[in-house]
Amino acid sequence: MSNVEYGDPAVVLPNEVLRTVVGSGVHGIAVAGTDDHDEMGVYVEPPAHVLGLGNHRDDYIWRTQPEGARSGPGDTDLVVYSLRKYLALAIKGNPTVMLPLFAPDTAVVVRTTLGDELRSMRSQFLSLAAVERFLGYMHAQHERMLGTSNRKAPNRPELVAKHGWDVKYGSHALRLAYQGHEMTATGHLSLPMPDEQRARVLAVKRGEIPREEVSAEVGRLEREVRDLLDTERSPLPARVDLDAVNAWSVDAHRRHWGWTG
Repeated sequence: MSNVEYGDPAVVLPNEVLRTVVGSGVHGIAVAGTDDHDEMGVYVEPPAHVLGLGNHRDDYIWRTQPEGARSGPGDTDLVVYSLRKYLALAIKGNPTVMLPLFAPDTAVVVRTTLGDELRSMRSQFLSLAAVERFLGYMHAQHERMLGTSNRKAPNRPELVAKHGWDVKYGSHALRLAYQGHEMTATGHLSLPMPDEQRARVLAVKRGEIPREEVSAEVGRLEREVRDLLDTERSPLPARVDLDAVNAWSVDAHRRHWGWTG
């Protein structure tokens, strides 16, 4: 058995501008002895990768576990996206990709001036489109916790045997519901989660709350989000300002490469 590695670390790691802890650790809902460790980073591709004609990976992946094996307690999963790929995912409101932007300073592993600039732009990536993306991910987790999803999903028979249902899917669904509601109502995303919400999600994750109660709470939060959207009471813009993000991306690449002309 061996680690999994995709991409060229000699290209990616020296050009990293940002990396933070993500996953349950940054949400504040990790359970000791049960969760793995996740990190996500961003690197600036060299000029040949951006301007040349060759085919190159635009990410780097490293996992403790071998191909096809689930990560478990003590394992590490790392993904580092090229800046262009990262921004393309962030402007669509990908919930996981948003995390390095809002992670607390204590969760930052790698930071540079460009990384700090990217984090300072965090609010620019929140939009009504991002809310819809959060709700989409929430629906997927909700269906999986109810066992009604047609999509292939990781099987956790140990959780089903212990609790009668997959409580991890339940914790993900409720977390996304809370975060989607916060984004819609306030235009912000708190990491780690607020204490009361974090305690509630942890209780779900430990199997202390019935599935029906979790499902009802997820449904209530979604209805509240829909009401905020329908009555236009959210402070969020409809879409991300693509021109502003694009201008910063071009400038960031040029500065990283030392192209000042």
